[in-house]
Amino acid sequence: MTELRYGWTTGACATAATTAACTALLTGEFPDPVEVLLPKGRRPAFALATEELGPDSATAGVLKDAGDDPDVTHGALIVSTVRRGEPGSGVTFRAGPGVGTVTLPGLPLAVGEPAINPVPRRLMTEAVERVCAEHGDSGDSTDFVVEISIPHGEDMARHTWNPRLGILGGLSVLGTTGVVVPYSCSAWIDSIRRGVDVARALGHEHVAGAVGSTSERVVAELYGLPETALLDMGDFAGAVLKYLRRNPVPRLTVAGGFAKLSKLAAGYLDLHSKRSQVDLGLLAELAEGAGHAALAGPIREANTALHALELAHAEGLALGELVAERAREVAAGVLGDAPVAVDIVAIDRAGTIVGRAQPRGRSVE
Repeated sequence: MTELRYGWTTGACATAATTAACTALLTGEFPDPVEVLLPKGRRPAFALATEELGPDSATAGVLKDAGDDPDVTHGALIVSTVRRGEPGSGVTFRAGPGVGTVTLPGLPLAVGEPAINPVPRRLMTEAVERVCAEHGDSGDSTDFVVEISIPHGEDMARHTWNPRLGILGGLSVLGTTGVVVPYSCSAWIDSIRRGVDVARALGHEHVAGAVGSTSERVVAELYGLPETALLDMGDFAGAVLKYLRRNPVPRLTVAGGFAKLSKLAAGYLDLHSKRSQVDLGLLAELAEGAGHAALAGPIREANTALHALELAHAEGLALGELVAERAREVAAGVLGDAPVAVDIVAIDRAGTIVGRAQPRGRSVE
């Protein structure tokens, strides 16, 4: 099997573009390729895709290569324009076209700030300081304005969590190591965490982690939850539960299809088909434990989880309720002593609720 190729974050690309633009502003020449220093000592070199030197600014662009990761920003042009800033201002950042602006609390950036995360800001600031030390005049200040733009970034952002997180107008400039690990899904998990942060900052006492769009719609209508209380959990049930264990919200609903939640009921916290499988044996045990021993054999031989659900339904067994309750027990176990009451909503493919399990001592609303 061919080893998957690593890529570079938007933050790493913005740092490379900023390094090139700052160098050109001070020397009149763009370095190409431009080398940058990333965390953990990596020193990748980036080819410039665009460059423009004006009388009081310099602009450079780098095409993002996400490697073999299915990243929505793969191939995006990350552009940095650098100009002199006000004396004593240091390195400041602006959102150009295609880069979002923070409009909700709870993120690691203040409301009104460009969505350029802390680590990329630090990397770009350090890059500017290095360029000034190498090419600046003696006593030259490091007061610069760095404007990052991403052409078509606003369109690309519609396929990310940004609108829900209150990041409007474009993409975020992300990255902690500068490296994109293929299929690590770190960006998705980070978005889940930021979703919890925003919900907490807005004072929401009830959030919902949904596996997909249908379960999200069902749970939003069921409880009347606003969009900022909805976490696009995907297959990462563990990410939601573990982050809420450390950063609790009083009420959590986990919603998803019967098959996915049957995996959670079996103790799996990653519900992806490549990393966990439906345990038909568990479903058979649940049926047997509910007094339907005759169903155990057929359920073990079922084609799919939904087939098992149909077999149970035909015999008057609410298998969805049993799975929901077992999934609730697993979720509660991960949450531990955190002050989070968790309930489960299981649906079929049509979006019909087939099972619900409520928090202990609380009726389902």
